[in-house]
Amino acid sequence: MTEPAPEQPQQSPLTDSTAHLLARITDQFGAQLSLVSRNGTRRPMHRTRHPDRPAADGGTSAPALIAVAHGSRDPKALRTVLALLDLVRDLRPGLDVRLGHIELNAPLLPDTLDSLRGAEAVLVPLLLGRGHHVKRDLPAATAAAPGVRTRIAAPLGPHPLLVEALYGRLVEAGWDAADHGARHAAVVLAAAGSRDPDSAQDTRRTARLLAERLGVPVVPAYASATAPTVPAALRALAARGRHRAFVASYFTAPGRFASACADAVPHRAAAPLGAHPAMARLVLHRYDQARTATTPADAVSLLASA
Repeated sequence: MTEPAPEQPQQSPLTDSTAHLLARITDQFGAQLSLVSRNGTRRPMHRTRHPDRPAADGGTSAPALIAVAHGSRDPKALRTVLALLDLVRDLRPGLDVRLGHIELNAPLLPDTLDSLRGAEAVLVPLLLGRGHHVKRDLPAATAAAPGVRTRIAAPLGPHPLLVEALYGRLVEAGWDAADHGARHAAVVLAAAGSRDPDSAQDTRRTARLLAERLGVPVVPAYASATAPTVPAALRALAARGRHRAFVASYFTAPGRFASACADAVPHRAAAPLGAHPAMARLVLHRYDQARTATTPADAVSLLASA
């Protein structure tokens, strides 16, 4: 039976710096190397006890974490997601971390759920907002797997840790501290796009958080479904004198949409979020939120900000 995570209260405006929040969340995690097999499940090379896992003399282990990726025909997408899950395992030794795809790549989510029949799992969508996949596909998949006791975590965004990852990728692409507050600088936040108004709201909120971090305008733009497109957003910024514009890739992993957005300004386009340390911490943060929730509620109604 699915027990989605409860609705979180609306958050007051952020008062801590992003770096401070990152440090607070980081403090609860350790680090230890682990391995991942080709199908996205943990390779049982050794057993490491974690506080979530009781001793072998009894008790119930922590629920498995199923990271739910969209899937892509781009081979770099699967490699990127597997690398991200490596980081998650490093931060939480002993946790059973598995991968399931909505489409296009193996293992598919129904197969991953089937492998956990009789167990408990938390599904953490590696998705950045409340779109169709979060609201429809994940609940449908869990309903079709009654042998697994599941909870569905909120999507990864919006969240300050995503902003930290976006900032890191922009620095890799050439963003400089001197660009902070510069009159000619700006950023286009390139997202996949969705007709769901909640998804668009989540992207706009991330854009606002990133603008606060960078000190320049950040304009959301989309690869599909809605406007503006990335080229249109770049033209609008140039018309306002913002000629030094970067593209921040608001995608978990490489793929067709991410490549199309980057092509609009290849010399100043950041890489997808991918296996960034802040992303790994956020995956575990969402897992912990869902796991410790006590009041059933519709997870997709969350404004994922905590």
